[in-house]
Amino acid sequence: MPIFSTENLRTVALLGHGGSGKTTLAEGILAKSGMIITCGSVERGTTVCDSDPLEKAVQHSLRAACTHFEADKEDGTEVRVHMIDTPGYPDFVGQALGSLDAVKTAAIVVDATAGIQLMTRRMMDWAKERNLNRILIVNKIDAEHVDLPKLIEELKEAFGNEVMPINLPANNGARVIDCFAKDHGEADFLSVEEVHRQFIEQVVEVDDEAMEKYLEEGNADPSTLHGPLTQALREGHIIPICFVSGKTGAGVDDLINVMVRHLPNPAESNDPLFTDAEGNDIKLIPDPELPLVAHVFKVVNDPYIGKVGVFRIHQGTMRRDDLLFVGDNKKAIKVSHPMILQGKETTEVRELVPGDIGVISKIDELVFDSVIHASHDHDNIRMKPLSFPKPMYGLAIAPARRGDEGRLSDILNKMLSEDPTLELEHDTTLNETVLRGISAQHLKSVLERMAAQFKLEVNTRTPRIPYRETIAQGAEGHARHKKQTGGAGQFGEVYLRIEPKERGTGFEFVDEVKGGAIPYNFIPAVEKGVREALTSGYVAGYPVHDVRVVVYDGKSHPVDSKEVAFVSAGRKAMLDAIAKAKPTLLEPIVDIEIVAPDSAIGDITGDLASRRGQVTGTANMAGGMMIISGVVPLAELDGYAARLNAITQGAGSYSMELSGYAPVPVQKQMELAANFQRKDEDD
Repeated sequence: MPIFSTENLRTVALLGHGGSGKTTLAEGILAKSGMIITCGSVERGTTVCDSDPLEKAVQHSLRAACTHFEADKEDGTEVRVHMIDTPGYPDFVGQALGSLDAVKTAAIVVDATAGIQLMTRRMMDWAKERNLNRILIVNKIDAEHVDLPKLIEELKEAFGNEVMPINLPANNGARVIDCFAKDHGEADFLSVEEVHRQFIEQVVEVDDEAMEKYLEEGNADPSTLHGPLTQALREGHIIPICFVSGKTGAGVDDLINVMVRHLPNPAESNDPLFTDAEGNDIKLIPDPELPLVAHVFKVVNDPYIGKVGVFRIHQGTMRRDDLLFVGDNKKAIKVSHPMILQGKETTEVRELVPGDIGVISKIDELVFDSVIHASHDHDNIRMKPLSFPKPMYGLAIAPARRGDEGRLSDILNKMLSEDPTLELEHDTTLNETVLRGISAQHLKSVLERMAAQFKLEVNTRTPRIPYRETIAQGAEGHARHKKQTGGAGQFGEVYLRIEPKERGTGFEFVDEVKGGAIPYNFIPAVEKGVREALTSGYVAGYPVHDVRVVVYDGKSHPVDSKEVAFVSAGRKAMLDAIAKAKPTLLEPIVDIEIVAPDSAIGDITGDLASRRGQVTGTANMAGGMMIISGVVPLAELDGYAARLNAITQGAGSYSMELSGYAPVPVQKQMELAANFQRKDEDD
């Protein structure tokens, strides 16, 4: 397989809402570029990107799929484009977001029949946040009853006047005209000459020399504008619109030309977002001669070949048999077989350079977001963290067969290593393990994968709501623990005061004991007792948060004072203080975003109100759809997916993220408190 230099590499992620045609478009690109003989079909389960059996069953992407193709520039130089097809539905956003750090260009695919959808907006915002070049691909241009001129205006209104067509459909969507290279032709709408002029003017605005020449001559040769165009893309000064039909292939050749000829290579793009341990920016240079730095953006646990890590090289070169390091691990790993991907198929290569997306297998140290490097100077560098949605939908999970507890733990950890939008919690009080994800559909796919891939069946149920407790005012607490059992006794006495902290700032423990009233070696025991009281709760058995605890006095005994005595005294003193500090119960509040037909808005807002929710805003979308934003207690959303489905006849969807915590209504707090019985200790 040929080796491509960094300047002849491109990296692109196909992003956008589910159903916009990303996988079909990727198939068309691979076929047009000669990488596959003919296009596969999502419906028949024969595409390169949706190769997983579960993806074939549901007929949409569940994971990011890496592919590549080669095509020539104008001068005949061959270019390799690494292309990632990502899931579009909000349920699987973790895979799409993780891919952003692997590419320099975000290509957001827009369904011409549906217009701007929920994930269109989100992906445009996330790509901008990660400082990526952005292009818009309007797909399905040959569909009936599409209003493309109106869609262009909607895209400009949503994302700014930097949005401009680089080509236009012609012959009723059967082909497209390149409006960057050409200033004449018959398009289905708009003037090719006018679009050409506007695009050129937008490009030369970022380059004084090009602007001056344009003003003098009244035009500019597009072949001389590669530098200004890449600069405009880097700065977000231009966001080209490309028109295609992934189904018929119209415009696909032109899209390939845009990717190969006009998109910046890794050396021309904005710097990757790396930091050191202190959070200071680290500049990496896409030079193949410098020490290697690569970032893992995807991990797959295969039951047959082990852990597979997919990465993007940002600096240096990876070669067969290299000894490298993962994160701050001191033990080196050996790269036996560096490979590149074409869907599920792999091809071994001699080396990978900056801009390449590669894969290595059977290395257990690899986890999502880890950094592979050749020098210990890079032990502590990290990619700036992505803002993943907080997983809020939970299921209490247990193995269906006794004895599978160990396997369940191992397999869940593998699932977590693959998906940054999964979380695992264990409630020791209830002995309940809760798996949390983005939605019911998200967790359903995880459980199906566990059953199909690892042959593990589980039982699930609705978990309890993660309520919290806190205090409303300051108070003091005191406790003496004293036991005499005939021999050496137990003695410890603690005085402390507590005060509420700002919501979300956590727990703070302060030692202000003077004169050795409590020997310093027993202070950790007091803190342990305080933490135990916070964990077990006071009102309804939920953890107490956002409290500052100051231990300021106490007593000890030269013979009878022991660690266990001060643990007990610390716990009792803390409970004594909480009882006087107006303890209250808090419930999780989520930001909810609902996409639904505008005809259902009245029913949706009424239903939210009945769930103690509030609507905070609405926005119109194309195709008679609306976005409803609101806040609602998480406890009120049990069964909401089924309810929304019934209201909208299956046309609605929603996503949610944790917003914060708020006091529980008095009646609800009384109900929860009535079911809790605190274990009092003997003095």
